[in-house]
Amino acid sequence: MRRLLVGLTALSVLAAVTACGSSDSGGTDKPGASGGTTTVKVGVVPVLDVAPIYLGEKQGFYAERGIELELTPAQGGAAIVPGVVSGQFQFGFSNTTSLLVAQSKNMPVKAVANGVASTGKDGADFAAVTVKKGSSLTSAKQLEGRKTAVNTLNNICDTSVRESVRKAGGDPAKVEFVEMPFDQMPAALDGGQVDAACTPEPALATVKAAGGTEIASNFYDVSPDLTVAMYFTSQQYAAKNPDLVKKFQEATAESLKYADEHPDEVRQILTTYTKIPDTLLDKLTLPRWPAEPDRASIERLAELGERDGLFERAPDLDKLLP
Repeated sequence: MRRLLVGLTALSVLAAVTACGSSDSGGTDKPGASGGTTTVKVGVVPVLDVAPIYLGEKQGFYAERGIELELTPAQGGAAIVPGVVSGQFQFGFSNTTSLLVAQSKNMPVKAVANGVASTGKDGADFAAVTVKKGSSLTSAKQLEGRKTAVNTLNNICDTSVRESVRKAGGDPAKVEFVEMPFDQMPAALDGGQVDAACTPEPALATVKAAGGTEIASNFYDVSPDLTVAMYFTSQQYAAKNPDLVKKFQEATAESLKYADEHPDEVRQILTTYTKIPDTLLDKLTLPRWPAEPDRASIERLAELGERDGLFERAPDLDKLLP
């Protein structure tokens, strides 16, 4: 079903927008109007990346702007994109590659706030290509002919893994990608269902705790300052609700800053929406949450997407980015 949704044509998506009335969903009360509150549904991925929005909700950054969040977990950005465009969600969190793919198909997506970025450290990033304890694989080049788990196909995971394989001297076309949720990857590695996995935190810490190792820093291999994901809405919703979008942007920016400055609270909030054991919290590698997306790194992702044949036409970054 996820592949079917991702493969929607621009025409069918626009028809869904019209049918579902996405521009009017999300409540009738407007923030600041007689103390009214607007409830907005936000599609998120249950990984460390989205800790800031949970922290911002807890700290009241959204509530003080008249926004009540309804956070709904999904398997990946590729599944969240059609949800936002059709009006199921008013905002969403998506990896940058899925947003580029959507824009290239003329889907009316618009990034409104930064999401998360690489640490900029090779071998010490918040995501990595991992293998189980005792695996004979020590290099991304050896992924040729092997099964590698990604949360969804044609997103930032398989795009970045392909780049790691290229940089190691291998042929990325020979890698077999398998879809599964991040939280299922550690068990899949241990059970031999897959040979390697694209694991962001907290899956990364879980794999390492079981004796697994990382063989590539796939996000770093794309760009040390990689903008991994962003928050976005539909163009229709943004056009009809500019004040609300601005307030969401402000609250999210405040949340990103707060997360960067309070790492202990980031670790604790993670236990409220993932299954990570308390014993692993101190072992997490935290990402960076800069205020603005890094355009150069997004341009690099666009180049890789074209190279891998992800786009029907080149995405327009000016239309996509905030």
